[in-house]
Amino acid sequence: MKKTTVILSTALILGGLLAGCGNNTDNAPAATNAPTETNAAANSSNTGTEAAKYKDGTYYATVEADAKTGWQTYALLTVEGGKITKADWNAFNVNSAGDLKKKVSEDGKYGMKAGGASSEWHEQAAKAEAFLIEKQDPAAITLDAEGKTDAISGVSVHVTDFVKAAEAALAAGPVEAGQYKDGGYHAEGEMDKESGWKSTVDLTVANGNIVAVKFSGVNAAGDDKKQFSVDGKYGMKAGGAQAEWHEEIAKVEQYYLEKGTAPELTAEGKTDAISGVSIHVGEYFTLAEKALEGAK
Repeated sequence: MKKTTVILSTALILGGLLAGCGNNTDNAPAATNAPTETNAAANSSNTGTEAAKYKDGTYYATVEADAKTGWQTYALLTVEGGKITKADWNAFNVNSAGDLKKKVSEDGKYGMKAGGASSEWHEQAAKAEAFLIEKQDPAAITLDAEGKTDAISGVSVHVTDFVKAAEAALAAGPVEAGQYKDGGYHAEGEMDKESGWKSTVDLTVANGNIVAVKFSGVNAAGDDKKQFSVDGKYGMKAGGAQAEWHEEIAKVEQYYLEKGTAPELTAEGKTDAISGVSIHVGEYFTLAEKALEGAK
């Protein structure tokens, strides 16, 4: 009896061990060619999810234009997967319109190196943009009392406006871009033999929208018509007009900025749609359309 009991017990133990081995085989993962996700990779993925705090889209905002230079800073940001993936720190000139600040700098017309700086404005802007993409927060660009930063190596320019514009853009949320390509656009008419002026139009586009306009002219001597009027040399008031030429054309520019199209015009190219404007304006709207042909 004792011998039989021992044999049965041994059989039961062996059966249990074999069953256990069978279960382990059934639960083993299937073979795969996909890379294995380590704990470190999983943790990294989770961290990325937590950092994805922005809604996907395009963000755009400006700050007030500089009263002395006319440059108005803007930040144009792209968010993908909840993170800032592109950053554009740029500016347009509300006085002269035309090319964006980066293009002016790239063409050597901003002249920071000529003034003793170690690098040009667009080169420093690129470093600030890269820093923002790395840190994902404009507040990471710490500022001193002058609006400069020690946080970004190689950046000596004032960065206050970039920080403010980026913060404003992110706070406002995603926006729709306009229909045009960003940049500066120019067109000019034929020289008028009677007046000695030919009309000129300069436009600036940012985030696809027209943001700066200059309707002016140039004479054979190269004088800018608006400045010529500002200097009191055009003399419309002296001829009995209620306002000088530069004052009237400023109203026309504002109308175009707001409407983006021409008002109803008379056969002479004048309009009653803009209060206080008695000058010929038709050609400016025609030239504006011509200038934008390159922006489509």
